[in-house]
Amino acid sequence: MVVGTTPEGRVHEEVALALREAESTRTPIAPLSTRWPELQIVDAYQIQRKNIELRVRDGASVRGHKVGLSSRAMQDMMGVHEPDYGHLLDDMFVFESHSVATADLIQPRVEIEVAFVLGSSLPKRGCNAADVIRATEFILPSIEIIDSRIAEWKIGIVDTIADNASSARVVLGGNPVRLHDLDVRSIGASLLRNGERVETGTAAAVLGNPVTSVAWLARTIGEFDVSLEAGQVVLPGSCTRAVPVHAGDFVRADFAGLGHVDVSFV
Repeated sequence: MVVGTTPEGRVHEEVALALREAESTRTPIAPLSTRWPELQIVDAYQIQRKNIELRVRDGASVRGHKVGLSSRAMQDMMGVHEPDYGHLLDDMFVFESHSVATADLIQPRVEIEVAFVLGSSLPKRGCNAADVIRATEFILPSIEIIDSRIAEWKIGIVDTIADNASSARVVLGGNPVRLHDLDVRSIGASLLRNGERVETGTAAAVLGNPVTSVAWLARTIGEFDVSLEAGQVVLPGSCTRAVPVHAGDFVRADFAGLGHVDVSFV
């Protein structure tokens, strides 16, 4: 890793390296505030981007983005007033009905989301709901597997942003549906773990409408001259709270009008 040329840059490099090593060794670290109390949200995004740049340099490619903290309850818990975001890389995607090795993760949890697949790029400036609706080729049922490189999930907003919004894996279902074929806001969803329904919710929990979340993301990353491109996957936020999973668990997400997706853990 190249050492930063400024004190601030060197701190960003140090934190990025600590998170990278925690992920590769599957050994979580203490909350970032215990060692770097000066870090702010702007620093956290710089740290996230440094590690994404390193992953891309090592051969990974960006295949989409995710939005976190998309519900008011989660924002209130973190003491923020808007969502955060992270990157989705090609090596994060898992085929449905396949298995995920929990030994490759630290402390995984699952969330269920309506995934957007773009047919055309979104504007970097002023993106609105109409732009998102026009650009979306189809939506899919999805399970996001999140993980934290911070011990015991004792995270604040700086921790999760720096840690690529706690991203780990994505499982997409195989039933594409056009946005105009249903009201995405009214999609009800259930999360089942080992056959037991453990969470239920609706897509409207995501900023009132997942379309709004995708538009927010396009405008936000557009400030860094980055755009959401055709073919990319966008996870707009979870319909439910995150549920812990362990080896031996089987998880299924059912979406009204959108089908289902499942994954097992070994």
